[in-house]
Amino acid sequence: MTTNIDYTSPLTHYTFDVNKSHLFVKDNQNLINVLGKEQLNTLENTSLLDIFLSLGNVVEPHYHQNAAQLVYCISGAATVSILNPFTKRLLNFHITPGQVANVPKGWWHYEVATANNTHLLAIFDAPNPEVILGSDILKFTPSNIMAHTYCLDEEQWKNVTEPIKPSTYIGPYKDCNKAKYRKQQFYNRLYQQYQPYQRYSKYSQYRY
Repeated sequence: MTTNIDYTSPLTHYTFDVNKSHLFVKDNQNLINVLGKEQLNTLENTSLLDIFLSLGNVVEPHYHQNAAQLVYCISGAATVSILNPFTKRLLNFHITPGQVANVPKGWWHYEVATANNTHLLAIFDAPNPEVILGSDILKFTPSNIMAHTYCLDEEQWKNVTEPIKPSTYIGPYKDCNKAKYRKQQFYNRLYQQYQPYQRYSKYSQYRY
């Protein structure tokens, strides 16, 4: 036991209702709840995110600067995509109930729900999960720096990134104006990419 927890104090808590601790809510099918030391003060080096997603929704690209992350699939199905910084390869792991994917500390990654009613548990080896989001990087890095560094047209970069909202967490946005056929194409690609998993799990059905 650590010495900075006063186990004799009446303010020391041992239980918490994660359902009441919203980190982000897109709608009633797509939301993230959080549990860390701020919510439960007897936690030491562990914390979690309770993630609910419907088909095609994405926990946006991001990385955790303070912790590794273990993603456990409770229901539904998801693809956990991880950029290996040593090989420069994007790794895609399709997980269904009872399966996990491990994301090392600081690695760029994202999760895509490939079935409705997907429920993931993300477990961290830190008292509070910290995150740097792709939407924040794109929104807050000055456009002139991006344009100069990558030889881009600054006005085009501004136009492309203008719709991005800071701290997106779960995309696409509810008011996303993408054409319906583009969404259909995205779902078709998901189906084609992960069709081999269909025969192994009833949770991998694509309904939309």
